[in-house]
Amino acid sequence: MKLFSFWRSLATYRVRIALNLKGLVPDEIVDVNLMKGAQREAAYRAVNPMMALPALIDGDGPILFESLAIIEYLDETDPNPPLLPRDARGRARVRGLAQIVACDSHPLIVPRVREYLEHKFKLDRIKWCQHWQTAALTALEAHLKDTATGRYCHGDAITLADICLASQAAGAKFFSVDTAPFSNFTRIANSLSTIDAFARAHPLKQPGAPGN
Repeated sequence: MKLFSFWRSLATYRVRIALNLKGLVPDEIVDVNLMKGAQREAAYRAVNPMMALPALIDGDGPILFESLAIIEYLDETDPNPPLLPRDARGRARVRGLAQIVACDSHPLIVPRVREYLEHKFKLDRIKWCQHWQTAALTALEAHLKDTATGRYCHGDAITLADICLASQAAGAKFFSVDTAPFSNFTRIANSLSTIDAFARAHPLKQPGAPGN
């Protein structure tokens, strides 16, 4: 198993959490330095033409890409512990919460978007990122008031939604967004941060991160 990664990549953070929860250790981790533009080099474009992280190669199978697709692949091939509820309604809710982060919010703040807005339109990319971070936090908090929420996003078992919530919490810190007003979000994020699988996967604990 080969994981293409970068310490600051929030999408790769999600995949690292899932790998840790499943007890899976990649045989090789390939560093793709987003800050130096390595994702745009020919070698990585051959891996992922979208020039985004993460990517995963498992055995001699095809290259896997997009964090949610990779996580669901890991869940299907190594089903314990399960990351989706057994009931259809529960799975839909968990996927919906996850997609608020991975599909609605995060794509708007990735390096290629931030750089384009700054260089092409001279926009303040920090304010841009803070706006979309706050929008996602507001939506998540509203959904987390539902009675389906328990100790974690959905009931008392960790799911795909919690993995995405953790990445949203890390992104909020990167862009200095205060999560305190979002009480359910903050409660769950704080609880997840004490779990080894989440703590070890955190961006700031990875090789190349500041202080490491």
